[in-house]
Amino acid sequence: MVKTDSLWNGGPSFFYDGALFPPTTDTFALAYFARVKPGDAVCGLGSGTGLLETLLLAREPTLRVCCVEQNEAALALARRTFAHNGWDVALRAGDLRDPGALPKAGSMDRAVCNPPYFKSGSGKSASDAAQRDAREETQCSLADVCAAAARVLRWGGSFSLVYRPERLADLLAELRAHGTEPKRLRFIVQDACAAPSLVLAEARRGGKPGLAVEPPLVIGGAEWERVYFR
Repeated sequence: MVKTDSLWNGGPSFFYDGALFPPTTDTFALAYFARVKPGDAVCGLGSGTGLLETLLLAREPTLRVCCVEQNEAALALARRTFAHNGWDVALRAGDLRDPGALPKAGSMDRAVCNPPYFKSGSGKSASDAAQRDAREETQCSLADVCAAAARVLRWGGSFSLVYRPERLADLLAELRAHGTEPKRLRFIVQDACAAPSLVLAEARRGGKPGLAVEPPLVIGGAEWERVYFR
């Protein structure tokens, strides 16, 4: 069932389907973490219904955004959201593993992605195909996502994503293997005594070694209010 919600009273709205790609904490946190500048060209890889890109545009309306997504139903909702908010966003229907589906190589300042977290078959799978593809590496792997980001980014451009802490070693290895050097990490925690539930990462295309681990982002803390535009 298609629903709509607003980021704040009178602010940008977005359309979503709870049975397709429902809004998640992961996406809101990633949009808050990702560093963008006015006028940046941003590529959303596996952009789903366009929520992540909506959040980025709400923070910086001058962004030039391109979304790559193969699920037609999700693309239709993204198109509806962007049109409703009056944003001119390029939508590319296709598989991010296909270079032909991606923007021109080296043309993007930023890439963003909320990729599948789990290897296919590593646990109980969702019964719905769209949700299964969003959670598991059934359609694309972490390596595929990193390769796509490296392809679209200009030299010095950045790639921001959210991932699971238990696969952090895999994440850092794949980023570096594809020429995107890890530069920033920030863990998301329930409280100061809890183990992190998510990790936010930024890598730079062609960057030099040097990784900054930032203070954790505490769910429900004072800073957390800004994640949700409060």
